[in-house]
Amino acid sequence: MSKIPQDYLQKVYAGWLGKVIGIRHGAPIEGWTYETIGRVLGEIDGYPLDYRPAFAADDDSNGPLFFLRALELAKDPQNLEPQDVAQALLNYAPYEHGFFWWGGYGVSTEHTAYLNLRAGVPAPRSGSIAQNGAAVAEQIGGQIFIDTWGLVSPGNPEQAARLARAAASVMHDGNAVYGGVYVAVCISLAFVRDRIGEILAEALRFIPEDCEYARAVRAVMDFHAAHADEGWRACFRFVHDHFGYDRYPGACHIIPNAAVMILAMLYGNGDFVRTINICNMCGWDTDCNVGNVATILGVLTGLQGVDEEKWIRPVNDLLVCSSVVGSLNAMDVPYGAAYIAHWAYRLADEPMPEPMAGILARAIDGCHFEFERSTHAIRARGAGEVYLRNTGEQAHTGRRSLKASAPNRRPGDSIFLGKRTYYGPEDFYDSRYDPNFSPLVYPGQTVHASVRLAEGSCPLRACLYARDAHSGETALSDAVALESGRWHELALRIPPADGALIDEIGVRLEASGLNGGLMSAYLDDLYFDGAPDYAVDLSREQTEVWSQSHRGVSQFTRLKGLMYLEDGELHLTGADFAEAYTGRHDWTDYAARFVLAVQQPGAHACANFRVQGAMRSYAAGFIGENAFAIAKNEGGAYRVLCQAPFEWKPGEVYEIDISAKGSQLAAECRGVRLECWDGDYPTGSVGISARGGAHVRLSRIEVHGE
Repeated sequence: MSKIPQDYLQKVYAGWLGKVIGIRHGAPIEGWTYETIGRVLGEIDGYPLDYRPAFAADDDSNGPLFFLRALELAKDPQNLEPQDVAQALLNYAPYEHGFFWWGGYGVSTEHTAYLNLRAGVPAPRSGSIAQNGAAVAEQIGGQIFIDTWGLVSPGNPEQAARLARAAASVMHDGNAVYGGVYVAVCISLAFVRDRIGEILAEALRFIPEDCEYARAVRAVMDFHAAHADEGWRACFRFVHDHFGYDRYPGACHIIPNAAVMILAMLYGNGDFVRTINICNMCGWDTDCNVGNVATILGVLTGLQGVDEEKWIRPVNDLLVCSSVVGSLNAMDVPYGAAYIAHWAYRLADEPMPEPMAGILARAIDGCHFEFERSTHAIRARGAGEVYLRNTGEQAHTGRRSLKASAPNRRPGDSIFLGKRTYYGPEDFYDSRYDPNFSPLVYPGQTVHASVRLAEGSCPLRACLYARDAHSGETALSDAVALESGRWHELALRIPPADGALIDEIGVRLEASGLNGGLMSAYLDDLYFDGAPDYAVDLSREQTEVWSQSHRGVSQFTRLKGLMYLEDGELHLTGADFAEAYTGRHDWTDYAARFVLAVQQPGAHACANFRVQGAMRSYAAGFIGENAFAIAKNEGGAYRVLCQAPFEWKPGEVYEIDISAKGSQLAAECRGVRLECWDGDYPTGSVGISARGGAHVRLSRIEVHGE
């Protein structure tokens, strides 16, 4: 008998989308008091802020997704250790910018634990009360980053508790760890229970009976049982008086926020929208609290009763992150749900059911539309309104597709169904948690999609397109006249290009023939594959100004150090170490050429390849005095794998050629060739690194996939 519930895939999407809705709902009023919310907004019944054109990154979604990647790094995912999650934190979080709140050592729990880990303090000591004191260790982060451990443990609260305990203890201790366990267990139980009160009561079995977190939960439950008819505001007065911010130390303690979460779920009585509105009106750490309860209620109730136009469409399945891996920062909600589901089935030692298993095996980050209401962040543009709707009417593979309809069109009119593959500051309302991006798609790769004419549509011609943001040019496949009653499989190999940045791919539909009117078609299986064949020309890249304190360089993410453009080159330097990356995290075998100079010498000035994050990569370049070397980044420290004498000169421009084929690694510069074997990092992007005060200038990177 399967351990995974039959409706798991739809519920995990509803839970993860619920998390994103909850974060967006609470973000504009984070830190507001109950009184201020009442005076300014009154009764909340929708998003307090529009966030057009899009909502940027948030720590509450960064943490759950990237800490879950500890399962990839762990030697034994079934027995996850705190240090495994610590390695994921160090690997994916930029150094003191973006990702989460860097409020200072001894102020921000996450900042404190991060610096402890960087200094060699192991987990779980890194987040412990013994190391950091209770005021720091018992803040809210223990539960706000925890949702995915419940989502990968459907109906398995013991596993959810074990995983959540390991993850939460990296940065927290005491009641904050108990809170992480409690929330993860609630999410796990929501897959197999019907009533929220039952879930809240049963989850108490997994934390100490005499802890403050359990006391707060029981107190709110008891108040609700005795005063349900008085409404949630009476309960909030009770919470404020007995568990308010004035009773607990630190910047954002877990207990007051946990109390309002329990309040909202009880008085919301299983209604998703009512629950998140109550939680938001209570104030305090709203995006965190509403995000957690929306995950629980999303799993419990699904998306039935959640108005699509009001709550789901503004999100449009877009999820922006701010890790150091730029190709993971512009993902969509279905990708997150699919990644979570992949690990749920793997931990349960069960195969994922078809057709989803085959769809995700082909392209886990492709657009398949199998989750009901999903859009994969597809945007429609063209003259007049274009209506997009997830539907079960037709499907090329699986059971669902995306239907696009545009009424009142004339022959020759076109509409574009596009997937953004790169974003810049102009695409967002603000710079929440400082995102930067690398493109999802590159010249040399092939875009695929399937299109079908909808009943009642005028004649249509369809082709694929890929847009280069730098030149403004658009590559097109051959146009196909859509025949009624059949799917058309389209493909476009993006031509190799020098200095391109692909920022959108998709399908163009054109009304053809003498009959205008309704343009309507189904889209399914939009994905890309193949190897890159392109060059980054730094003279064509731009400084991206997000805010006064957050500036970046197009296509690049930065781990640490000073990075800027000057005279057509990217400069990177740092007092101790500096690294910057571009490209995709899942490239396998490729050759790359880096054109760079060492403006100021230091201990290390290198081109990086197979970059999997801050802690995992290879580097080829100048390490030490008069040496050319290949080195391996092992947890933040580079170990030389092979080297040869090389008299390099500061200021002189060098071409460094690297090759990665399976476990065979090679590098060459001016006739000096190195070769070694190491298979620990089979995939990864490219970048540059500077250590010991080195200052590197980069003018060009060429990448050619095998």
